[in-house]
Amino acid sequence: MDSDLKTERKRIFYSAVFPMFILLLMFSVHLIQELEDVHWFFLGVKPLSLEGLPGILSSPFIHSDWEHLGANAGPFLILTSVLFYVYRDIALKVFIWIYVLAGIWLWFGARDAWHVGASGLVYGMAAFLFLSGIIRNYVPLIALSMLVVFLYGGLFWGLFPVEWLVEYSWEAHLWGALAGVVVSVVFRKEGPQKPPSPILDEDADEQEEQAGLEQPEK
Repeated sequence: MDSDLKTERKRIFYSAVFPMFILLLMFSVHLIQELEDVHWFFLGVKPLSLEGLPGILSSPFIHSDWEHLGANAGPFLILTSVLFYVYRDIALKVFIWIYVLAGIWLWFGARDAWHVGASGLVYGMAAFLFLSGIIRNYVPLIALSMLVVFLYGGLFWGLFPVEWLVEYSWEAHLWGALAGVVVSVVFRKEGPQKPPSPILDEDADEQEEQAGLEQPEK
């Protein structure tokens, strides 16, 4: 029992290492901006422009203020840690694909402005965790999907420009969520799966035995 508990604690700890590292980079980047009194919005995504192309990779690390960073930090840490805990075999691939797809699609389809922040990743993780559990039709993962809805169902309204001339990048939210949906479908056969039904296995064994008995002797 003690060894199982230690193993579980290690798994929880290691699941949070990568998200904490990324979050530390986000805080460090913003702290430097504050201390130097500079704004690195040029590292964001500016759609359909060469100068905004590097932002596909750098924009999640740039935030407009501490409130903006704080709003993303909590959901990012929780959702990404859950991703690495539950889907640990494919978590890094899932994260990278959502990261890249959301950034590329944002560059192709958004308002002519500088788009910064990690909210696209937050929406991507939430969409993946929700839909992946439904697709796999596995009770523990479905329960996780429902938990995501309970905790972050309000994110849904951030997918649309519900206010005229909204200040937040609802396009980043939309493309991030769509990236999570696509990745959940692409990787649906990888990672944790619903175990086969023991009843079906017994039926199959009985059918095989019956077929063997019915074979004529040579």
